[in-house]
Amino acid sequence: MASDRSRRRLFFSGVVGTLIIITVYVSGGVVAGARSAAHAVVFPFSWAADFVARPVGHLFAGVFNYSDLVAQNKQLRYLLGRETLRADQNTLAAQQLRQLSQALHVPVAATLGTLLAQVTVISPTNFSATVTLDKGQAEGVMDGMPVVSDGGLVGRIIATSMHSSTLRLLTDTGSVVGATFGNGQTTVLVSGQGLNNPLSVSGIPDSASVGVGSLLSTNGLQGGLFPPGLPVGRVTKLIVNPGASTYSVSLAPTADLNNLAYVDVVLWEPST
Repeated sequence: MASDRSRRRLFFSGVVGTLIIITVYVSGGVVAGARSAAHAVVFPFSWAADFVARPVGHLFAGVFNYSDLVAQNKQLRYLLGRETLRADQNTLAAQQLRQLSQALHVPVAATLGTLLAQVTVISPTNFSATVTLDKGQAEGVMDGMPVVSDGGLVGRIIATSMHSSTLRLLTDTGSVVGATFGNGQTTVLVSGQGLNNPLSVSGIPDSASVGVGSLLSTNGLQGGLFPPGLPVGRVTKLIVNPGASTYSVSLAPTADLNNLAYVDVVLWEPST
């Protein structure tokens, strides 16, 4: 009898253990399946949310980085402007050095004595071509003195103050210079025709041999406004009218009048 009870307990214990194992197995599968199903349902929404949120994150990153880009752009523009200014200043310095050296290459002017002056104001118009120099009466500059630069005549002083003077350029419509060419036997008048226009000479006898490239220099006649031998300009064009006994020419000034920085005032007075 006791043996039968022991066998029954053992049987029921085995059945209960088997049921527990089956329950655990089934519940594990159900939970795993539920987890898989939940993942399958939730994953598309999670991917979509990530897809939408990612550009937004990039947008905010771009907004914060944009201010840095603007600052860098301003800095680069500043550096570029500074280097451009330095290049322009170097170019101007080289040009001024060239004019300083060339201003000394007018032999006739050198024998008369000169005073170096700097151009401070340039105020040309279509009819008037004048500039202001930084030397005046206190430095020995007087009305009527010739001015040379860059290997040739630039013009003459027409007004002075204590420490400045006004220079009328050859191209001014009021400028007239007595000049000669060749052997000096033919004298002509060189007239200014206004800003950016060539100098003009008219009334040249047809017997005078003048060609393109011929050099005209001041004649230095008694009572003239300029000493003799200052280069004025070179012939660039002949103007011949059929049947006329005279002809005209156009001249390009020997000196560069468009880029004046330094000039030499010739210490010579017309009355002498």
